[in-house]
Amino acid sequence: MELAQFTIQHSADIILFHDCEGTILKANESACRHFGYSKDEFTGLRIQDINPDSNIKTWPKFWNNLRKEKSISFETRHRTKSGSIIPMDVSVNFIEFDGLEYAVGFCRDISERKKVEEDKQKAFEEIKNLRQQLEMENEYLYEEVVELQAFGSIIGKSNSLQNILKQIEMVAPTDANVLVTGESGTGKELIAHEIHKRSPRSNRPLIRVNCASIPRELYESEFFGHVRGAFTGAIKDRVGRFELADGGTLFLDEVGEIPLDLQSKLLRVLQEGTFERVGGEKTLKADVRVVAATNHNLKNEIKKGQFREDLFYRLNVFPLEVTPLRERIEDIPLLARHFLKLAEKKFNRPGIKLSKANLINLENYNWPGNIREMQNVLERATIISKLGRLNFDLSKDLSGKKTTTASSSQQCILLQDRISTLSEIKQFERENILRALNQTNGKIFGPDGAAELLGIPPTTLTSRISRDDLKVNLDLKF
Repeated sequence: MELAQFTIQHSADIILFHDCEGTILKANESACRHFGYSKDEFTGLRIQDINPDSNIKTWPKFWNNLRKEKSISFETRHRTKSGSIIPMDVSVNFIEFDGLEYAVGFCRDISERKKVEEDKQKAFEEIKNLRQQLEMENEYLYEEVVELQAFGSIIGKSNSLQNILKQIEMVAPTDANVLVTGESGTGKELIAHEIHKRSPRSNRPLIRVNCASIPRELYESEFFGHVRGAFTGAIKDRVGRFELADGGTLFLDEVGEIPLDLQSKLLRVLQEGTFERVGGEKTLKADVRVVAATNHNLKNEIKKGQFREDLFYRLNVFPLEVTPLRERIEDIPLLARHFLKLAEKKFNRPGIKLSKANLINLENYNWPGNIREMQNVLERATIISKLGRLNFDLSKDLSGKKTTTASSSQQCILLQDRISTLSEIKQFERENILRALNQTNGKIFGPDGAAELLGIPPTTLTSRISRDDLKVNLDLKF
């Protein structure tokens, strides 16, 4: 008996002896060490005093179950004298002695095991979240790569384009938000990619959001993500674009299309860097640099009450305006050759030549759809090309209006049976411009101006005069 008592007292397991009411009658040394009570302090405590999971109201049910099963094992928590909580594995055995009912409980501290399990679960969740994030990043980045391969890179030598590149060099190394403005099809997305590529965030993703294509009811979920069950159809947790772009760059294309009621939430993220998923309670953080783009005049939208002024100033830290293609005549030959090479490869039509006449045709077109339209024109011409020759149908712009694509002299030359030399074409072009200038007494812009007679934009005409060094003995009128 003394040996048994010694074994109990010096056991590494916590051993508690209590009656059917849950009153502790004896505790071994291990129990005293773990819970911080002396043996005298333990005597008289109830199980509910050391077990926050035990309830006086449910105790009779527990005891009846123990009486029936004779032994019960379970996992629970115990509270120490100082108030700290220790996870425990417990095995309780039922004992009858002299007609009375007792129980002896063997408890083992499983803190280390729990920590390992929690670390494993945490690691599992992190891996799961990373896998989900990587899958979504790959999906987004695949879309971006496909679009960029189709669209090409920033190409050109015009002064306006060089000025844009200088501005990119200045702002890219910073974390300043950038607002890129310009007509549709001018390459605003390529500007965003170039800013990201030259920034310290280049090793993290550039995530694009087309604000014009998101259904109104899904805006918040698209930006901030949602938790499972947040709304009908939310069958699993979803990472939002801000969370995906953490550490990288978020490109908000067509930012002027964001609904007014969501703009305040977007402003909060830009100011505080925090947000919650739809249906979630946990506040998340995102370190995101924003590049926004629009073809709208946001100042006019502010006046109409359609765009928040404070959000505009938050986005417009560094404004960058992209010049339309009709004002970048020098870039047209370079872009045309680039898109032709891409089209030849895409449609397996090698050996197509871009003639001087083709370039004249392209340079005299107004390009209402800008660079995106040029890509489409080159692809269409490549598909229908015969004997390696290109033919452009630029007789109408996007609005359906007739557009002059070459001067009258050039059109006559191209319609002649014989083939004109390049020098002849160039000479006819020079003479035609001079005739128009003489006829309008040097007036270039406005009604009855030389540009209108030639059917080309005034900026194109001034560019030709400068390019060809035309000497006009007139005071050019604007």
